[in-house]
Amino acid sequence: MNATPNLTNSGKVVSVRGSVVDVRFEKLLPPIHSILKADEGRVVIEVFAQRDAHHVRAIALTPTQGLARGMTVTDTGGPLKAPVGKGILSRMFDVFGNAIDRQPAPSDVQWRSVHRAPPALARRSTQSEIFETGIKVIDVLLPLERGGKAGLFGGAGVGKTVLLTEMIHNMVGHQEGVSIFCGIGERCREGEELHREMEAAGVLPNMVMIFGQMNEPPGSRFRVGHAALTMAEYFRDDEHRDVLLLIDNIFRFIQAGAEVSGLMGQMPSRLGYQPTMGTELSALEERIANTETGAITSIQAVYVPADDFTDPAAVHTFSHLSASIVLSRKRASEGLYPAIDPLQSSSKMATPGIVGERHYALAQEIRRTLAQYAQLKDIIAMLGLEQLSQEDRNVVGRARRLERFLTQPFFTTEQFTSMQGKLVSLEDALDGCARILSDEFKDVPESALYMIGKIDEALTKQAETADTHAP
Repeated sequence: MNATPNLTNSGKVVSVRGSVVDVRFEKLLPPIHSILKADEGRVVIEVFAQRDAHHVRAIALTPTQGLARGMTVTDTGGPLKAPVGKGILSRMFDVFGNAIDRQPAPSDVQWRSVHRAPPALARRSTQSEIFETGIKVIDVLLPLERGGKAGLFGGAGVGKTVLLTEMIHNMVGHQEGVSIFCGIGERCREGEELHREMEAAGVLPNMVMIFGQMNEPPGSRFRVGHAALTMAEYFRDDEHRDVLLLIDNIFRFIQAGAEVSGLMGQMPSRLGYQPTMGTELSALEERIANTETGAITSIQAVYVPADDFTDPAAVHTFSHLSASIVLSRKRASEGLYPAIDPLQSSSKMATPGIVGERHYALAQEIRRTLAQYAQLKDIIAMLGLEQLSQEDRNVVGRARRLERFLTQPFFTTEQFTSMQGKLVSLEDALDGCARILSDEFKDVPESALYMIGKIDEALTKQAETADTHAP
């Protein structure tokens, strides 16, 4: 008989159905969220339910090829853990904390459970501060909150990942904090490109990347968000630093949860989503908060299935956010990038008490002008611009100039557009909008305001165009 029989709790595989594995334990039943290993540690399984006194139902976090009935399963005695510490900076990990950037495993790390409670209300900070991004349309109309959560909503191919990457580029450069990029169920190509771009921009030393890609089992995609948050909480609570947490894509987290729920045999609720969707999303989102020691500011891309904003996944995500940035396919087709629809988007920060009277009044005036233009579009389409009153024509002119001024060339798309990226301060962006609304640029062609940084660049552009057309 073995001298230390209680150190390893082992069981036998009873059945394997895709990613669902049933295991029988004779003595000690492992708690829920325990990690089990089989096939010499190659297959990693997480306990999701205790079926009776001897059986657990678990979901595999790795492919189950080669797993068979009767195989021995070992209980590791703990939940899934993520590496934390200074050693994880500038590295790329998978959901198990394995380095996937072809470099040796980090040595200076601790391992912490990915299942942690959100900070208590008493520990949370109640101050509201603005988080500048350097992107005109966001800073002016949809200010983000330090320690808040912002969502980038849009269907496929409207520029969610590009906008997210641009924000990383802008913020990591002028921030003292740490950035954590969490890829949930996205393409591995995007991860490789992002790593290369961040390395070229020189911002990798303050960045951590963690991926659970499309080709990985649903259990792995479902847990990668929790692992990223565990890393973020370390930098906030232990190192007292501000953290920028970027998640691409939170919808894939909900989708992975639906797959896990289906595998567990639960009855789906509306539109095939899991009945526990609200709870699962809250368990993840509520951990993103600012405390007295630091803040986790999160920007999340949210795929909207078939551009339907009444989809339960989009509706549940909306309720957690302090700013909702809606990307419009129509604006993308007109070449107005970033393709943000200012009338559908909103931010809880856009109040006079937080952004100031001048900024608030300007933002309201811009929205009013763009809304009037949206109402006049049908009349223009049917009767033409000439049939409008002079006042309405002035509104249309201002709105079209504002739309073009709020476009911006991105650093992350320089290689495709050959346009140098621009970072615009909030003061310059507000100044430009105020001057357009006061008709200062009435005689400047709209094209001169397209894809520029500060407003004065329009005058330079106009002068250059005039020189090239001169006989």
